[in-house]
Amino acid sequence: MDKPIERVEFETMLLTRHTLTTVRRAGQETGGLERSAYILLSRIRLEGPMSIRELSDVFRLDQSTLNRQTSAMLRAGLVERIADPGAGIARKFRVTEEGARRLDDERERIVRGLERVLHDWTAEEVETFAGYLERFNTDIERLSGGAWPRP
Repeated sequence: MDKPIERVEFETMLLTRHTLTTVRRAGQETGGLERSAYILLSRIRLEGPMSIRELSDVFRLDQSTLNRQTSAMLRAGLVERIADPGAGIARKFRVTEEGARRLDDERERIVRGLERVLHDWTAEEVETFAGYLERFNTDIERLSGGAWPRP
């Protein structure tokens, strides 16, 4: 790999392989949310209640995939359906108290896993890395036209 961009390609390929679940497993912890539920709950928490159509638009997934994922989340008590005040009989999904608790628990497990991975890094190195990750993600979002809300 002669070019830095080739290193970026290789390292991002590896990063996608090391999913959030892998980081969590580094601490020998089990349980938690499915990856899709973690991402969907995170987005709904940031945006507020969302319909299948809205989720389909922001995730660029077909509605049948999202129907399966949200059905599983409904059965698990992670989300609930509420009326969409501006769309007649349409429904939106809202995070339940149980969903919020489980999302917080999962995020805490992931943060603890990342702390173990980054334990030898200085606070400045972690801050710099976080800044580069944010810039990388926002540039992808800019090109794809799908910005992810940030807290």
